[in-house]
Amino acid sequence: MIRPGLGWDVHRLEAGRPMILGGVTIASEMGLVGHSDADILSHAITDALLGALALGDIGMHFPDTDPRWKGADSMVFLRHARDLATQHGYRIANIDSTVILERPKLKDYRQAIRSRLAVTLGLTVDQVSLKFKTAEQVGPVGEGKSAEAQAVVMLVK
Repeated sequence: MIRPGLGWDVHRLEAGRPMILGGVTIASEMGLVGHSDADILSHAITDALLGALALGDIGMHFPDTDPRWKGADSMVFLRHARDLATQHGYRIANIDSTVILERPKLKDYRQAIRSRLAVTLGLTVDQVSLKFKTAEQVGPVGEGKSAEAQAVVMLVK
């Protein structure tokens, strides 16, 4: 049995905040704002995994009203979703993801992020696709007010 899952996340950008994507800290004057570490990429992949399993979304498992998750490392969320997939008899075949952000340019971080995600999820790097896009100065992302991430996962039983 094959089960695809789709995930998406968005967070505001703010000066002086850390920017963490896929568990990797990015050098940037602007960072993402959220209850946890605001790692939009890890959140999108977590939601994709949960969606493929029909187990809701990240907010159901890690509500932002729970102080335990304040400033939490999003790798915890990813490992939880990976473990749920395993418990239900699935393995991750691959992940295809996209980060949409005007700046900073992320190309120099691609391999580090892919490697960190692969290690966290028990995958090989060639199972983790990561693309970077801009919003061509359109909308909140294009105006530098926010950043988005999208992910598709394929689970195989």
